[in-house]
Amino acid sequence: MCHTLLFEPQTSQLKRNAAYPIDQYPSRTRQAAAMMLMIMNNLDPSVAQFPQELVTYGGNGQVFSNWAQFRLVMQYLSEMTEEQTLVMYSGHPMGLFPSLPSSPRAIITNGMVVPNYSSREQYEKMFALGVSMYGQMTAGSYCYIGPQGIVHGTLLTVLNAGRRYLGTDDLRGRVFVTSGLGGMSGAQAKAAVIAGCVGVIAEVDEAPLRKRHEQGWVMEVTSSLEQCIKRIREAKSTKTPLSLGYHGNVVDLWERLLQEFEKTGDLLVDLGSDQTSLHNPFNGGYYPVPLSFRQANQLMSTDPNRFRTTVQESLRRHIKAINKLSDAGMFFWDYGNAFLLEAQRAGAEVTKPGGGVTEFRYPSYVQHIMGDIFSLGFGPFRWVCTSCDPKDLAVTDDLAAKVLEEIAAGVSDGIKQQYSDNIRWIKEAGKHKMVVGSQARILYSDQKGRICIALAMNQAVADGRVSAPVVISRDHHDVSGTDSPFRETSNVYDGSAFCADMAVQNVVGDAFRGATWVALHNGGGVGWGEVINGGFGLLLDGSDEAAKRASLMLSWDVSNGVARRCWSGNRNAYETIQRTMEENRQLYVTMPYPVQDENVLDCALKS
Repeated sequence: MCHTLLFEPQTSQLKRNAAYPIDQYPSRTRQAAAMMLMIMNNLDPSVAQFPQELVTYGGNGQVFSNWAQFRLVMQYLSEMTEEQTLVMYSGHPMGLFPSLPSSPRAIITNGMVVPNYSSREQYEKMFALGVSMYGQMTAGSYCYIGPQGIVHGTLLTVLNAGRRYLGTDDLRGRVFVTSGLGGMSGAQAKAAVIAGCVGVIAEVDEAPLRKRHEQGWVMEVTSSLEQCIKRIREAKSTKTPLSLGYHGNVVDLWERLLQEFEKTGDLLVDLGSDQTSLHNPFNGGYYPVPLSFRQANQLMSTDPNRFRTTVQESLRRHIKAINKLSDAGMFFWDYGNAFLLEAQRAGAEVTKPGGGVTEFRYPSYVQHIMGDIFSLGFGPFRWVCTSCDPKDLAVTDDLAAKVLEEIAAGVSDGIKQQYSDNIRWIKEAGKHKMVVGSQARILYSDQKGRICIALAMNQAVADGRVSAPVVISRDHHDVSGTDSPFRETSNVYDGSAFCADMAVQNVVGDAFRGATWVALHNGGGVGWGEVINGGFGLLLDGSDEAAKRASLMLSWDVSNGVARRCWSGNRNAYETIQRTMEENRQLYVTMPYPVQDENVLDCALKS
């Protein structure tokens, strides 16, 4: 095969650096065209954080390592048949290999490194050599849909944090303080307003702050701490939803809130967290408080050791203020961004007396909030309308709402709240103008809901109610796709939190059950060497074959994780997998049995 002529757009419209309708891609199969669309959406300037550097989000989460890889991949996809599979090694297209029509059209791995060499220092060397790559989660698997994806997860987190910590569904007048307005963290402002509370989000970099403000995701912007306090008091007293972007360092904001409490006795913050990119603390993921944004970037380059020390000093100040406000009654949680892990490494007071390796003074949001939802089988189900037509998205929104309402009528009380939250979300999603890039949507659902929604969409494509195929996928932040001891599996306490069988099995199982493409990554969210995660994409083209693939693959994609969580001793997962086995007699899961006598091990050893 000759590759002197790489992929070139064939129409003027294709020259836009954005996704365009699936029928406008030069390809021999719609499965390949769907991947081209998803790659282009990942690199859309309105979606990607640093598109010129092929970085989609998280500071260094890349689709490819260089533009030569991008062009070669697009060339391969334009030539691919349904009897070939594209093999991707950390951004490098190894080539097209013969396979079956039932096989995935692409197999993607990023950062698969021998365990003893999976360190941050080794990553820097490997990336510089061009032999490995950090694909985050949905960047390197071509499944990112912009910050909308995390808006929904953040909304559910804030709502359930209110229920757990504040004992209420009504968050009007409640204040949520956090930091970060980048590719993923940018969702926090929008989620806070949808939840009905006052969201105050600090951001040191003016560019993303202005971007979120221009997009309408942040309602107000100020660089004055006095104005921050004033607006918090006003919105709190009138119970007015507000998203306020503070242009400054979050440590200054926390210390000012503490000062206000010590001076007046008013605790102005109810809920707190952090979404700075602490998986990458010494290369721009976290900006230390004594320095301006410009000064920090300069020091990072000229004296990295001093910058590292300054970051750790800042983290200690950061935690000190949070600890005092927490003692006063503010509820703080870790957002799975390695914040508490790096704070601990810096010597901050975050140790939990008597806690395990994955436990800190403050819980991970998975441990206290989202973990129980995952164990019920709920997680992020997302789709992209490949027509790029908003009308198709509206039809799919309506389909999803109707499906969830039908299922919710017969569910148990234990999961009724989750269905209710997601029905409310999908019915209102169109009002909040969250589409950035392709016409995409996300909601959380369990196995039954995901399959039923996928089948309804596939039928809508078949009968023309939706004008072009739909790509379904998910964030890797889910019940089954990710082994991450400091985030997704931080509530697994049987000793297997650092095992990665689930994520690997997830990708392998998805591959032979019908996924259009699958991806397996080292890193994502909490950093290189800290997590293994897997993802997929599946094209719904209206065919009977697509329906069969969706049913089979989605059932595995959820039940794999529920079964693992059940075996670890999680009661929610135990009940969920029992119910699933009753509905599907072909499913047999090894079930744990509770120990009736806690002295049984001692007795066995004596005998």
